Amino acid sequence: MKKYTLLALLFLSLASVFGQQNRPNIIFILTDDQRWDAMGFAGNPIIRTPEMDRLAAEGTYFENAFVTTPICAASRASILTGLYERTHGYTFGQGAIKQPFMDQSYPVELRKAGYHTGFFGKFGVNYPGFSELFDEGEDYDRNGKFNDRRGYFFKTIGKDTVHLSRYTGQQAIDFIQNAPKGKPFMLSLSFSAPHAHDPAPLQYFWSAEYDTMYQNIHIPDPIMASEAEFLAQPEYVRKGENRTRWYWRFDAPEKYQHSVKGYYRMISEVDAEIGKIRKALEASGQAENTVIILMGDNGYFLGERQLAGKWLMYDNSLRVPLIVFDPREKGGKRNSDFALNIDVPATILNYAGFKAPETWQGLSLNSRDLAKRKEFLTEHLWQTPIIPPSEAIRTERWKYFRYINDPTHEELYDLSVDPQEKNNLAADPSRAKVLQELRAKLEKQTAAYLGDKLKLEKK
Repeated sequence: MKKYTLLALLFLSLASVFGQQNRPNIIFILTDDQRWDAMGFAGNPIIRTPEMDRLAAEGTYFENAFVTTPICAASRASILTGLYERTHGYTFGQGAIKQPFMDQSYPVELRKAGYHTGFFGKFGVNYPGFSELFDEGEDYDRNGKFNDRRGYFFKTIGKDTVHLSRYTGQQAIDFIQNAPKGKPFMLSLSFSAPHAHDPAPLQYFWSAEYDTMYQNIHIPDPIMASEAEFLAQPEYVRKGENRTRWYWRFDAPEKYQHSVKGYYRMISEVDAEIGKIRKALEASGQAENTVIILMGDNGYFLGERQLAGKWLMYDNSLRVPLIVFDPREKGGKRNSDFALNIDVPATILNYAGFKAPETWQGLSLNSRDLAKRKEFLTEHLWQTPIIPPSEAIRTERWKYFRYINDPTHEELYDLSVDPQEKNNLAADPSRAKVLQELRAKLEKQTAAYLGDKLKLEKK
């Protein structure tokens, strides 16, 4: 009997070790301000993103991917914790994110699962425990002390000062080459690009080898950028930060051409780094066992409605690229289900072979339940004079949103016939029932996520 018990224990031990060694490595790549259509695979005929396109062609491309909050701080907190902003309560001006939410963050869960973890780039969340969160890591972003190219060019490789995208790519390559053997790794890469360097008059900066890219191309004017479409916005939007940054980037034809080409060049530079990272995986023999997830942290206005930035409840702000590439699975898939930023941590845990915490509000992107999601909440709760906070409910056909400090201003769009969100139907008597139903759905969801916040804070 003892013999069989020992054999059983030995089998279980070997199975555990074997399973540990054969779980996939995971790389999660997050870009900053990359909107959903700033990628060739998404149908953009101008931008050159061959590596992102290859990931999409070889993996699963999520056609309807959105963030639950269109601003970097809250969106990144949601990705870390698997929670809505209304639950984790973190955005700019709130101090550090509270520890109960970070105690269930995906880096903590991955280390419990036996993964070697790393993070390089823009963490974007005020958290004093960053240095203990990952096995290896460095948190850096654009350097705000400079109002010129030095905002992006201040890191060095050897004796050479390089663009932050090149620096982040090299950090990834070094991590892959030096990762401990016999243990899976999970690497988070957070590129600062293509975020503009806000203090700088030129806004966008890239490496010299990209100077001629898009040089002889004329970028078409933005759609829905008439004076009437701008004036349709409430006054606090017309005078807010979305308009201020439009003056920085898009208020003259030559400035618009410079800015959009600069934005595209910065994305193309990130794309090239992805190619180098994949070559490093191949050289190390790990390419066939490394899952790669790519996502943008929020959408971006490129002059539509005569606005810039993000923050608002239009799809320009909310919709992002999302790709999951698993070399062990047949690729070439398109998924039209609603996919959210809060789904990323559950997906990572799913690939690691562990269950997500029950408190997480997202789903694994591999889950069949994803197809059951027919609506979702989006919100931007930061109370600041320059950006009006707002909240929305989006279904497959409808979007309803309102500004939190001005709930009398409501907007309703039938996305089945108006995907550009041009015709506000909130005042249409024939849509009164739809408006009422969506308003009720919104209030129900916001109450539920606020209730989750109170439960977690008590733990």
